[in-house]
Amino acid sequence: MEQASRPFWRNPIFVLICGTGIVFLAYGTRQSFGIYVLPIERSFGWLRGDISLVFAVQALIYGLSAPFTGMIADKWGPIKVLVASGAMYAAGIYLMAASTTPTGMMMSAGLLGGMGSAGCALSLVLSVVGRAAPEEKRSLWLGIVTSGGTGGQLVLVPSGQLIMDSTGGDWVFALMVMATLTLLIVPLALVIRTAGEEGLSKKSTQTLGQALAEARAHKGFWLLVTGFFVCGFQVQFINNHLPPYLGATELGALVGATAISVIGLFNMFGTWISGWLGGKFRKKYLLSWLYMLRSLAFLVFISVPLSLTSVYVFAATIGLLWLATVPLTSGIVAQIFGSRYMATLYGIVFLSHQLGSFSSVWLGGKIFDMTGSYDIAWWVIISAGFVAALLHWPINDRPVARVVAEREEAARG
Repeated sequence: MEQASRPFWRNPIFVLICGTGIVFLAYGTRQSFGIYVLPIERSFGWLRGDISLVFAVQALIYGLSAPFTGMIADKWGPIKVLVASGAMYAAGIYLMAASTTPTGMMMSAGLLGGMGSAGCALSLVLSVVGRAAPEEKRSLWLGIVTSGGTGGQLVLVPSGQLIMDSTGGDWVFALMVMATLTLLIVPLALVIRTAGEEGLSKKSTQTLGQALAEARAHKGFWLLVTGFFVCGFQVQFINNHLPPYLGATELGALVGATAISVIGLFNMFGTWISGWLGGKFRKKYLLSWLYMLRSLAFLVFISVPLSLTSVYVFAATIGLLWLATVPLTSGIVAQIFGSRYMATLYGIVFLSHQLGSFSSVWLGGKIFDMTGSYDIAWWVIISAGFVAALLHWPINDRPVARVVAEREEAARG
């Protein structure tokens, strides 16, 4: 009755809404960086490998920072981290727009942007929503948040391209618009403070150090860490290299940007469905099938003649599988270890994802510079997906004894 009598803006559902909005902005802007590769290359005459390295470093810094921002959030509260990170990320994009050297772009988009995005994107927001969500709806809520992120991809990627097209290729102005939108993360985080006060203050007798030791001794945790490397390896290759891959063909750059937005559109459904299925079936088996189907989709795409039809069918197919791994992977972390230190533990898993992102973004650029094509890179990401499918199958996904005992005690109380 007390729950029903609360104002709407003090209900946990409002945490879900604001968290989805934050990911919409943070994830959408990050996924749009691939459309700026060709304009920057043409403006300054830089090698594509140099530009790819900037975004690869951003992904790496993003991943390296995630466990530490998670620890800070778990110890002192996530709202402070979200506010500071949103402001830092916006500043990184503003300074990226003003950069005229590879070093300046590395410091702004790579370093500052990477650290800022780590504290306001999926890894931390999923932990916030996961702690506020009812246990029986957690997998579904995590899927909704992830689908909101790809909603940002759907809207912000083509918006950035359309801004450039309508201003004669002014990528600097497009980035300034994205930076301004990113600042909206700050007020959304402040609203979560009011809405989620109770859900975010759940206590546990376990310390952070004990949580880390518990995860370190769990073999399934390390299989998740290894498998999620492949997720980042695959999706960031597509985000950063599909637009220039298609832009160099007769299909053109706009088709590349549109393909990324189509991926986002279908991923909104894919992640929601994934979260829903994760509440009904074993998440680890769903993950194995997802990675296998991804690799099959890549294989078909590079095997058929390139056309508008093949691009959009590929984008729709891969969109359904795109970040469907996220609610399942984060859901397994919470399922095994509980939600109290999810920000830290999922941050470690997410670090592996970003190491994969760094590897494929940088490697894709280097392979292109060395061979003039992406053929080798496609085969590498196809093979990696089949390996990930095998890794997830044997994971022990049962809750640890401590979590079982805590839930039994909560049920009695």
